[in-house]
Amino acid sequence: MFTGIVEELGEVVAVDDLGDAARLTVRGRVVTSDAAHGDSIAVNGVCLTVVTNEDGAFTADVMAETLKRSSLGVLRAGSPVNLERAVQVSARLGGHVVQGHVDATGALLAVTPGEHWTVVRVSLPDGLGRYVVEKGSITVDGVSLTVSAVGADWFEVSLIPTTLALTTLGTKTTGDPVNLEVDILAKHVEKLLQAGLRPDTGAAAPPPEGPSEGQT
Repeated sequence: MFTGIVEELGEVVAVDDLGDAARLTVRGRVVTSDAAHGDSIAVNGVCLTVVTNEDGAFTADVMAETLKRSSLGVLRAGSPVNLERAVQVSARLGGHVVQGHVDATGALLAVTPGEHWTVVRVSLPDGLGRYVVEKGSITVDGVSLTVSAVGADWFEVSLIPTTLALTTLGTKTTGDPVNLEVDILAKHVEKLLQAGLRPDTGAAAPPPEGPSEGQT
């Protein structure tokens, strides 16, 4: 579990093609300072498991499903990446609940610089729009952000100078892919509401049968 507060801007050292998977080697002095085999580190918002940790760099295996659903497949040696260690229970939840399970990739549609912040518009793939609301949370390349505007197939976020300087979002340009993870709470609410409706009419389902009043 993560919070979407990037700890460090790391760098891809190597990408090894394993056929139906890939092995990433990523340099990050902060996130590797206490990393052990089996620990979780989010790379551009994708939860990966540490295989080895040596000299400030860790390796992680990325399966085909992850390569297909995220932008990790376009990473090359030298690519900058956002890094975050799994959150500790005692830590502050500075962002929002982030699983590190990318739903899909979007593309930067527009980058509009302002005096005090930059507005970024990102495309919304089919099926994700219903989970994105104005002032709600969304994760973009592992960064917890607040939605400032939303349309039928896009959303916007406003990035402060600190976010631009300390994450990969500061170097993204129009057309670049980004990993998107919508708020998991929205998915759970949708599932619960669907379970409470009759599939044939959409009306509320009757309460489950149980003992009548006075029975035990």
